[in-house]
Amino acid sequence: MPWNLPPKKDATAKARGNAPKLRRALTDAERRLWWHMREKLPLSGTHFRRQVPLGPYVVDFCCLKHRLIIEVDGHQHGSDEAIAYDARRDAHLVREGFRVLRFSNAEISRELASVLDTIHAALAATTPTPYPSPQGGGDSAGEAAI
Repeated sequence: MPWNLPPKKDATAKARGNAPKLRRALTDAERRLWWHMREKLPLSGTHFRRQVPLGPYVVDFCCLKHRLIIEVDGHQHGSDEAIAYDARRDAHLVREGFRVLRFSNAEISRELASVLDTIHAALAATTPTPYPSPQGGGDSAGEAAI
């Protein structure tokens, strides 16, 4: 997806149906991070949404303008099966032009300042060009540089 086009938000019916349920059932870590993202992290031009349906998935937090997704992972994300699923999911989201940051519940609980600094840095960074021009040293094959 070209960097200068708005991200696709086509969501499946299942994802659209799950999103409101997930919004009402935030985990403690998600609730804590959500509060800090709204109250302590506001930057001009940023607007995060929670439990956003994107394609077949519902992402925890998303800033569509900056194409930044924040995922909060509990202990259930530690199994080999869950790790493989998350990798496929992240690869799909990256192909759609998003950057994905993942934080564990423990990181949010113990290292919240570091988590917020990482999110702030991702928002403040210039958006990488997924399809660099040949004049800029990139190739024309369109490899994602995320």
